[in-house]
Amino acid sequence: MILLEMLGWLIFLIGVGVSIGLHEVGHLLPAKAFGVKVTQYMVGFGPTAWARRRGETEYGVKWIPLGGYIRMIGMYPPEKGADPTMLRASSTGRWSTLINDARQASLEEVKPEDADRVFYKLPVRKRIVVMLGGPVMNLLLALVMFTIVISAIGLQVDLQGNPNLTNRVGAVVQCLPTKDDPQGDAAANGECSGSTPTPAYAGGLKVADTILSVAGTPTATWEEVQAAIKAAPTGDVVVVVDREGEQVVLTVPLEAIDRPVLDEEGNPTGETEERNFLGIAPATERVTQPVTAVPGYVWDLSVRSVATIVTLPVRLWELAVSTFTDAPRDDQGIVGPVGVGRITGEIVALDDTPVIDKTAYILSLLAGLNLFLFLFNLIPLLPLDGGHVAGAVWESIKRGWARLRHKPDPGPVDIAKALPVTYVISIFLVGMGALVLLADLIEPISLRG
Repeated sequence: MILLEMLGWLIFLIGVGVSIGLHEVGHLLPAKAFGVKVTQYMVGFGPTAWARRRGETEYGVKWIPLGGYIRMIGMYPPEKGADPTMLRASSTGRWSTLINDARQASLEEVKPEDADRVFYKLPVRKRIVVMLGGPVMNLLLALVMFTIVISAIGLQVDLQGNPNLTNRVGAVVQCLPTKDDPQGDAAANGECSGSTPTPAYAGGLKVADTILSVAGTPTATWEEVQAAIKAAPTGDVVVVVDREGEQVVLTVPLEAIDRPVLDEEGNPTGETEERNFLGIAPATERVTQPVTAVPGYVWDLSVRSVATIVTLPVRLWELAVSTFTDAPRDDQGIVGPVGVGRITGEIVALDDTPVIDKTAYILSLLAGLNLFLFLFNLIPLLPLDGGHVAGAVWESIKRGWARLRHKPDPGPVDIAKALPVTYVISIFLVGMGALVLLADLIEPISLRG
């Protein structure tokens, strides 16, 4: 079990590493194609675990696999009207000093022969391509993985989220439900305390049986099984099942009991009605969808992901409350890399889950992660890719407006002036990562409950 969980962790780390690595490749390839000098390509942060230099670029892996970067020379333009050879800025103040130090560090990387290979001199459209290359790579990864799950493996729910139910038995309820025990769970000793065994349990129905008929009525779908149970008389009823390729005839003591009335959305209305109760739950099956269904599926998931990003501060507050108080953690809330790694390990270690289901679940997790990275990096704030794109778009607007007014070219936008925002956002991201990590360690979300 422990070895399987470790294998799950390894699969997750490899998946995350590949996602990060390809994100940076999405920046690297267009940058090199446009002639920008790239001095580093790194996957991870912190101390370097491995590195090799190929030409003018150092390629490497760092020990903390929570991101990556490429280093392009000339990210910040020189201050307008300033002498780029000066080592000390004339302006004063803490923020001004930080801005000028960052600008100077950027300019010191530029050798005379590389003067035309700096990032800030690229045309706006090319800068946008370079900065969007990473997020677009995550989007492509998400599309590929979702296509495999949806069109090759199949979904256990339809595109509206409704389960694909079958006439195969997915679970057998052991005890007749009561007011005190609506789920029909057995006692610790395995017996029914306060009720009696369900007709399905008493009649010998087993998980994976395919119900062929109920009381003489053929049943090829779960809806037909439900209709046949409803129409059958109470008392001993013949149920024919396919069990491992053989037809088995069972006699079940069908009973009518009070069950809650559900509305159209499946929620209890508070009323009850007497109806036949067999005591089984249907199994689901995977149904493949055409490739054309993938974009719509990804769009719907993107809309929900954007809502998550918009409400991120609220969700972080709720996570902090549940982490530092006795309040329960929302199992649908934010989960960090440690939490997702734990879930992946538990999925791989499940004994009674087919490999195809494990594969689909893990691919869906990694696809969802890449889709989230795509959307999150589009936020128009530095240091995210969307912040650089916003700076390039603003520069294009300023230059276009200058041309319309027959004014001189205002030159590149000095995104170095946005460094205070960059530092604030960076601190926020580090704090968010620390909180999620702490929550995953203190009160982890687990498939085991």
